[in-house]
Amino acid sequence: MNSFKDKWIEIQGYKHDGRMHRIWDSVYVVDQTDEYIVAASTKTKVIEHDFRIWYTKEPAIMIFFTKRWRNVIAMFKKTGITYYVNLASPFIIDMKRIKYIDYDLDLKLYPNNDIRLIDVKEYGYHRKKFKYGSEIDQILKYNIGNVKQRMENGDFPFDDEKIKEYYDMFLKATKRGDSND
Repeated sequence: MNSFKDKWIEIQGYKHDGRMHRIWDSVYVVDQTDEYIVAASTKTKVIEHDFRIWYTKEPAIMIFFTKRWRNVIAMFKKTGITYYVNLASPFIIDMKRIKYIDYDLDLKLYPNNDIRLIDVKEYGYHRKKFKYGSEIDQILKYNIGNVKQRMENGDFPFDDEKIKEYYDMFLKATKRGDSND
């Protein structure tokens, strides 16, 4: 895999039928291993499938896995770091873009350690509409349990200190003194 460390790249999320779901216009890669890519962003432009545009409100660290069926967004909120987990296909890189398929189900870990499974109805609807099949269903159900366990144990990437370290790397590399830049 080519190294994208210290480069700005785009992230593209798709649905199972191949249609575009969401694009993050520009994120900065702060770390890359054979298992994952870590990117950082502040006030990043996001383009939705219906062409609506919005900007992220808080700084975030994003972790995309090469073999795990999920990606994680650690958002720096006033109350602490909130982790948002998209159950999704492992990513691929295509023309300096991270690409993955979003499978609707999401988990959130709040600073008070509350864990919530969200978008269950959306998953049920899309599972039928896009004919996910039993293999994908089993993979996603396994990952719900696995992610919850990792969250409860504070395993990577659900480690506030490591996430803060990545964000500090981003600030240093891009010479951003404060998150409002």
